[in-house]
This record gives sequence, structure tokens and C-alpha cells, in this order.
Amino acid sequence: MFEYTHGNLVRQFKGMQVLELLIEEEFAQLRNNKPQEITATEFAIHELMRQLAVERLELRKMLGGKRLREVMPMLSEEQQATLDTLLVELDELEQRCARQASVNAKLALALHDQSQSLIEYIQEQIKPKNQNTYGKKGRYAQTRPEAALIQGRL
Repeated sequence: MFEYTHGNLVRQFKGMQVLELLIEEEFAQLRNNKPQEITATEFAIHELMRQLAVERLELRKMLGGKRLREVMPMLSEEQQATLDTLLVELDELEQRCARQASVNAKLALALHDQSQSLIEYIQEQIKPKNQNTYGKKGRYAQTRPEAALIQGRL
């Protein structure tokens, strides 16, 4: 049981290290405005997250639905210490990944808002000031100034 659990946690830890690298790469791509590369990185991140979730489900299934902390008293003290150390390192790595992912999300939303504002500004600039530009038949309406009566004495 220890070997399987330890191997699973090591795989999760290595996967989280790769995830951290991918998230940092995504941040660099966001800063450099490279949307095509961001999309590819996002797909890689999602696939890695799926694999990490499968690893966790397999571990939980192997433990009979129990949490690792509940099963650890059955192990020797040395094995418990090894798993505890690994769990602490894994938790710290997850926290770093979560913080960086939060920064990435804020930057992505800020860039989206900036792009949206720019698009709205450009649309406002090209939109005709006179709303009666086109007639009912879809032709360009030529507006004529209203006739004015000339008043005065001759």
C-alpha cells in the first residue's frame, strides 16, 4: 500500500511541477499578447489537470474512499514521515499554482476588458452621427434642408 500511495503522490507532485511551469508560461504569453500560443498552453493545462484528477481518484479508490490521513496510522513512522513531507510539499506547490492561476485569470480579464473597450470606442467612432443615413429601401438617403419661407419686403 505504501509503495502505491507514495508512487501516486510522487506522480501528482511531478505533474504539479509541470503545471506550475505551464501556468508561468501562460502568464508570459499573456504579457506578450500571443493568443495562439495561449490557446495551446490552455489545452495542455486542461489535459494535465484532467490527468491529476484521475490520479487523485485512483488513490482515493485504492484507499477505499478514505482520506490518506485516516489510513496513515496503519503505516510505520518512517513511512508516515515520508508521506507527510510529500503531502506538505504537494500542498505548497498547489498553493503556488493557485496563486499564479489567479494572477493569470485577472490579467486575462483585464486584457479582455481593454479589448472590449477599444472595440466599443472604434465602433462609436465609425458609427454615423446622423442616424438617418439610410432610407427605408436601403439606399443612402439624401437629406434636404427643410424649405424655409423667405419673409421680407421687396
